[in-house]
Amino acid sequence: MDWIIIILVILVVVAWFAWNYYSIRRAAHFIDNADFASRIHTSQVIDIREATSFKAKHIMGARNLPASQIDLSLSAIRKDKPVLLYAESRSTTLPRVIRTLKRAGFTDLYVLNDGFDYWTGKVKEG
Repeated sequence: MDWIIIILVILVVVAWFAWNYYSIRRAAHFIDNADFASRIHTSQVIDIREATSFKAKHIMGARNLPASQIDLSLSAIRKDKPVLLYAESRSTTLPRVIRTLKRAGFTDLYVLNDGFDYWTGKVKEG
């Protein structure tokens, strides 16, 4: 009987992770460095890392809207232009930011696939 409960819990956890993964992949396009770089001049580049990380080093032309404050920053993002998002390579806040933007009506969302840690383009160091 106990093993049935354990299996059910495992199935629920796996289902939750799978749903989370696929819902995020449907809401935003994950693109590589080259594609991201080619879109910079026609899009809004948003760095969702905290301000200290942004000040130390960020992609040229990016604005800092930390994930922790994204709900308060929605009015600073235009809905008529594509949004390019990036964070660290293993960001746990990215799914929440993508969902928040999608719920707010943003439809043209792109995410730097491997994150800022693997960015090879131009950066500004503070």
